[in-house]
Amino acid sequence: MHLLNEELWFPPVSETHPSGILAVGGDLSTERLLLAYHSGIFPWFEDGEPITWWAPDWRMVLFLDDLKVSKSMRNILNRGIFKVTFNQAFKAVIANCQSVKREGQHGTWITDDMIAAYVKLHELGHAKSVEVWQNGELVGGLYGVDLGSIFCGESMFSKVSNASKVAFIHLVECLKKNNYLLLDCQVYNEHLESLGCVEIERDAFMTILNHREE
Repeated sequence: MHLLNEELWFPPVSETHPSGILAVGGDLSTERLLLAYHSGIFPWFEDGEPITWWAPDWRMVLFLDDLKVSKSMRNILNRGIFKVTFNQAFKAVIANCQSVKREGQHGTWITDDMIAAYVKLHELGHAKSVEVWQNGELVGGLYGVDLGSIFCGESMFSKVSNASKVAFIHLVECLKKNNYLLLDCQVYNEHLESLGCVEIERDAFMTILNHREE
């Protein structure tokens, strides 16, 4: 595990600790965040903890053609009960992702400094959001970092049933239309698996990421 200072660099992901942690320290500057994502690394830590950078052995991803949409979900989409927009309320989306209560989770890894850093990424065109509205109210959404042909999802929220799924499905449809290679979801959870996401080895993920860079 490496300790970062002000120098703008990361060790190779092959030096990641078995826990999935590659390095600790550094900052959340735009330059460092972009270097991290382009290197297959992401930040993940709770308020009061040092900045921690991850590159786990297994990566949760969605190959876009493998998206699973249930019949009931298709019915919800066809009914048009939600309005979906892109990049219209980024700060509101990330603020909701920070504040929403999650089962089995006491705090949040989306700190105020993290919000400021990703809002700046958004203003520079590197971070994107999907918003889901119902009766004029923001009821769901997600945000992430856009690498051009890979989208790195960060977090999503839902205030009403299925709103985050609607955001996810619309994002995937948009990525497919624009010939993206992959949706990176970082770490495993059952909800993502139900939508078609799978875990792949870090080396396989890095091969896809590096192909994107060519």
